[in-house]
Amino acid sequence: MSSAPLLAAAAFAAGVLNAIAGGGSFLTFPALVFTGVPPIVANATSALAVSPGYLGSTLGFTAELREQPAQRLFRESLIAAGGGVAGALLLLVTPAKLFSGIVPWLLLFATVLFAAGPVIARRAQASAAGASGLARWRLPGLIAVSVYGGYFNGGLGILLMALYTVTGETRLNTVNALKNLNSLVLSWLSVAAFVVAGAIAWPQGVLMMVAATAGGYFGARWSKRLPVAWVRRGVIATGLVMSAVFFSRL
Repeated sequence: MSSAPLLAAAAFAAGVLNAIAGGGSFLTFPALVFTGVPPIVANATSALAVSPGYLGSTLGFTAELREQPAQRLFRESLIAAGGGVAGALLLLVTPAKLFSGIVPWLLLFATVLFAAGPVIARRAQASAAGASGLARWRLPGLIAVSVYGGYFNGGLGILLMALYTVTGETRLNTVNALKNLNSLVLSWLSVAAFVVAGAIAWPQGVLMMVAATAGGYFGARWSKRLPVAWVRRGVIATGLVMSAVFFSRL
């Protein structure tokens, strides 16, 4: 019980961060490890903890999701679900250390890509052929990002935001809405695999689930009130900090 305030605070902050920029699991995962949970179990429990937060943040972007074609939402959610399960199964059968060496490079690449996303999108839209070429990478990119998200949730939001920005989505609130919906789907499916495998620390996980849900809801509301430039800078700063921390763990 002495660790409950730390775990609850980390989960609430993670929910807020996931709704705005992504990367909340890097708050929940270290908090669990610090309180004595073994790393593999901490990774699975962290995924459980932040998964309800995606529901709160997705509900906060209901209006933006209603503007999207239902067929597109169904297709991308199905891809996210399959990728999340595949990533979770990969985690359960391979050593996590093998993938941890790649994580910092992925985070750094995604952050740079997101920062350059508006420029890339404007140049692509200036040419019909160029825009079509970038758009074709959305679904293959979503498959890859979803597998990564099922395997290790850190930086998932940044990768999804980078993917949607570079492939032509220019409205930040729409990017956030799609990011949260697909994060919700793939996280819940990957967590289901972790539950079946018995890789969850339930007392800590349930506490953090409640706090992360509240954080996700408030984060979605706050993100729409902030200037777009502030949110974009926050995403980039979050990505750089996370990259530096992961590099320091190599």
